Amino acid sequence: MAGRLSFSNITALAPMVRVGTLPMRLLALDYGADVVYCEELIDIKMALCQRQVNDVLQTVDFVAPDDRVMFRTCEREKDRVVFQMGTADPERALTVAQLVEKDVAAIDVNMGCPKEYSTKGGMGAALLSDPDKIEAILRTLVAGVSKPVTCKIRILPSLEETLSLVRRIEKTGVAAIAVHGRFKEERPRHPVHCDYIQAVAQAVSIPVIANGGSLDLVKSNGDIQEFRKAAGASSVMLARAAMWNPSVFSGQGLLPVERVMEEYLKYAIRYDNNPFNTKYCLCQMLRDKVESPLGKQVQSAQTNAEISEAYGLQDFYRQTQEQLQARRDAVQSGSRPDRPVLDGDVVTMPVRFERREYPPQITPKMFLLEWSRKEKLEQPLYETVQRCQDRAFQSTVTVAERKYRSTLWEKSKKFAEQAAAIVCLRVLGIPEGRIGEEDSGLVCKRKREAKLNGAADEEGSKKRHVAEDQQEAGSEASAVLVNGDAHDPQTPPNHQ
Repeated sequence: MAGRLSFSNITALAPMVRVGTLPMRLLALDYGADVVYCEELIDIKMALCQRQVNDVLQTVDFVAPDDRVMFRTCEREKDRVVFQMGTADPERALTVAQLVEKDVAAIDVNMGCPKEYSTKGGMGAALLSDPDKIEAILRTLVAGVSKPVTCKIRILPSLEETLSLVRRIEKTGVAAIAVHGRFKEERPRHPVHCDYIQAVAQAVSIPVIANGGSLDLVKSNGDIQEFRKAAGASSVMLARAAMWNPSVFSGQGLLPVERVMEEYLKYAIRYDNNPFNTKYCLCQMLRDKVESPLGKQVQSAQTNAEISEAYGLQDFYRQTQEQLQARRDAVQSGSRPDRPVLDGDVVTMPVRFERREYPPQITPKMFLLEWSRKEKLEQPLYETVQRCQDRAFQSTVTVAERKYRSTLWEKSKKFAEQAAAIVCLRVLGIPEGRIGEEDSGLVCKRKREAKLNGAADEEGSKKRHVAEDQQEAGSEASAVLVNGDAHDPQTPPNHQ
């Protein structure tokens, strides 16, 4: 069918957890990959997401109830990205597929991952022992979405079992089958079984994508065709070889990994990638150099700004942030999302606390506390609630007998309190301490410089901690959980 993604004679970036996010996918396309798979995303989490157009990043984001971006994509990859999900339920799989199908080129079901996070819910390689469920999931997807449906499997204990399964899979109407040529209990150190992949390719009429050759067979672009021939497959999918150096897709030969890392980091900065994900991918490319001075600097970095310093990309980071801020300002001026709205007796605004927008150790709560002292008011009182369904937090701050709250829920209690403080400060027209903001004098110059330099004297540090502890103590005492269950304030936020 015209316009549908073809899986014949392609080279693809394999789905890899923590690796297959937008920056790596775009980089793989730059270097010559025909198709890119996202990392496995679990259906239960994706089914709760909302599709949001991000006008600042120029992306489409699928956002969880706690405002985490579970999947981010863009126009550049729309016709070549395959959305891979982990699922064990036909109807839930269909719900997720229909949610994303307008923004991806195909839908893939993971039936090969042997890791516990995938198999414990009956997903991944656990599906290999339940062919009836495999068939139900694939038939439901093929009938329910307009995009091609594929699956990725591992080989079964015997060739007969493997061939029986792939023949059943073909009858569901899928567009292709990716075969990782290892048994469920085997790991990358074990040799890939090209004979099994070859037998599968001969047994079905749809394209077969060979996977698992990174260590044994594929070390450069020239090896890809050799792996394709050895496996007798229509196409090849690369995981670790691409993770170590995605320029393996380039017909011009491998590029120096240092150059590749810089290109990856530019995409990570451009698309506001999670810095811990950025660090993980860079460390995989560093491989045995991860303990080098550069590797240690990357590992110690906490933000994309700090990572950019390690690679000498400070100017690129600054320029990109200026461009993104200009877009952000344009979007906000058009929609006026910063206009306060009265919700009962609470003044609300859709505000999020972005740590990177403030200097180290400087926070809106600190500015609000100092302003309250200057005006001889009681210190701000924070009341925080938590939603049951996603453990997200929302805080209301009371200052001078007026209440302020952000309409956006945060991933931690502290971030929720900071967001409430921002609402109050902006409504009152008080500086909040953002980078680039003119010094207001609320936090005295000596303290501010000491905090920025990480060299505050011990007495100043004690005073700051006492003030912060007093605020936290008042806030912790007032924290409650929405819809029941007392909340332990020491419980850390729930991260993916």
